[in-house]
Amino acid sequence: MTTDQALLFALFGVIFALLLWGRIRYDIVAFGALMVAVAGGLVEAQAAFSGFGHPATIIVALVLIVSAGLVRSGAVHLITRTMIDSTRRLGAHITIMGGIGGVLSAFMNNVAALALLMPVDIQTARRAGRSPGQSLMPLSFATILGGMATLIGTPPNIIIASIREDRLGAPFAMFDFAPVGAVVALAGLAFVALIGWRLIPAPDAATAGAVADSYADYLAELIVPTDSKLIGQRLGELYETAEKNDVAILGLIRDGKRRYGAAANAVLRGDDILVLEAAPGPLDEFRSALSLKFTTKDHADKLEAAGDGLALIEVVVPEGARIAGKTAQAVGLLWRHQTVLLGMSRKGRAIRTQMRKTKVQPGDILLLLAPSARAADVADWLGCLPLADRGLSVTADSKMWLAIATFAAAVAAAAFGLVDLPVALGIVVTVYALTRIVPLSEIYDHVEWPVVVLLGSMIPLGGALDQAGGTALIAEALTGLAADLPAWAILALLMVVTMTLSDVLNNTATTIVAAPVGIEMARTLGVSPDPFLMAVAVAASSAFLTPIGHKNNTLILGPGGYGFGDYWRMGLPLEILIVAVSIPAILIVWPL
Repeated sequence: MTTDQALLFALFGVIFALLLWGRIRYDIVAFGALMVAVAGGLVEAQAAFSGFGHPATIIVALVLIVSAGLVRSGAVHLITRTMIDSTRRLGAHITIMGGIGGVLSAFMNNVAALALLMPVDIQTARRAGRSPGQSLMPLSFATILGGMATLIGTPPNIIIASIREDRLGAPFAMFDFAPVGAVVALAGLAFVALIGWRLIPAPDAATAGAVADSYADYLAELIVPTDSKLIGQRLGELYETAEKNDVAILGLIRDGKRRYGAAANAVLRGDDILVLEAAPGPLDEFRSALSLKFTTKDHADKLEAAGDGLALIEVVVPEGARIAGKTAQAVGLLWRHQTVLLGMSRKGRAIRTQMRKTKVQPGDILLLLAPSARAADVADWLGCLPLADRGLSVTADSKMWLAIATFAAAVAAAAFGLVDLPVALGIVVTVYALTRIVPLSEIYDHVEWPVVVLLGSMIPLGGALDQAGGTALIAEALTGLAADLPAWAILALLMVVTMTLSDVLNNTATTIVAAPVGIEMARTLGVSPDPFLMAVAVAASSAFLTPIGHKNNTLILGPGGYGFGDYWRMGLPLEILIVAVSIPAILIVWPL
């Protein structure tokens, strides 16, 4: 092993360790590692930022903007708005929602597909009187599976196509992934719809109880106005009204100090803060019945000055959101957007510390009080997803067919080789911008910049590892382990290793490392590299064992009330099925 190889392996070891640790965001980890590699001479200075202009990076950014355009134009809602039917049996509902999610995620970013369908699924669960946790995991898995079928469905496919072009002279085309990806997706969807959802642990009381307005209760705070009729009454006298409204009074805060237990005998004063646990609807009914305030007078004046009327909105925090890892105070929620954080729920349980000073985590659900006219903008600015259909149409319905036709024409042109995919998607984005399907002021808001930075940083690092012979060493080690095994077993070994990495690391980083290893394994064995690349493509997208392997799994963690160990129950048999189905499909479609 050369010095450069040893240093690069050590650097990648540090990268993987930091990604597993999770305390530093993955884009910062990758970019910092790139700078270290450049400073240490492991990556040439002129190639340091080559990854940011790489076709894979450009395509990922463009796909996100195109996905936003399809949603904002109403094109996707044309399919989904008829899907809320609470009379369907759970199995039928999962089959239909999973099928739609799989098809959508094949042609738009699979995170965007889940973001669109998740509110529909939660609304259906509320109306049907069941926990969203029974159907959200199947929906998440379905959108991940659907992305395997096309080039633009998931970042691993885009990266592998680009690596193939760099190493072998030609990329995979738009639908080259379909013969294997579609078969795997169909098998996976059938498993999820017929068997998989039955393996999800039964929801506990925290996630199965509240159905009418929300499945999650929040720890909220209401303020006794200085002119309230409640002043002079004891806190315990409010219990009967609270019980009628399905609200639990936990105590009060006076002069910044919390009082529990004996607080029932406390005589109420002006500016006392009642600490409550309730769902959004009952909370508002209780507030109205007793003429309490959601927030202080100064805050209320700012809220009321911002527009006519206030709205309660529930949002879920995805990974990479502006507020993730920060407090409501730190992001300036009040002074920037005249919005107050009223409640926070984490894994189906209300946060019982001071919410405004509690750092928000991916998967948390937030209850916000915002001016009615700004509610949708606040959710977008935070980078959060609403848990109920906002019912807002940003662009005219007349642009829907223009959006569909432009996207379809671009896909067809790229599929038939008339124009390169990045150019085709670039034309779509240009049309969407000129016709204001996606407003110019919001174009860059839809790009997931942490992913762009991750890709732009990891691509030069992956190239350096490959040029130094590091991937060849890994390939030789894996080939040596499987020296006496048949071809299908070698492919299976590569898939298992890639799946394992993808379950605990970002699938983009996994693909950048695993794809060159697959090519080197094929070279060592003297066979075609295409089946190995396809094996990596399927395996890198098969992150079903943990909530951190794929962003879709993180997104449903809070709304579904899941624990970290709940995913493997359905995910492990699904991954075994994927290996069993994909190996023969790969060997038939892409023979060695």
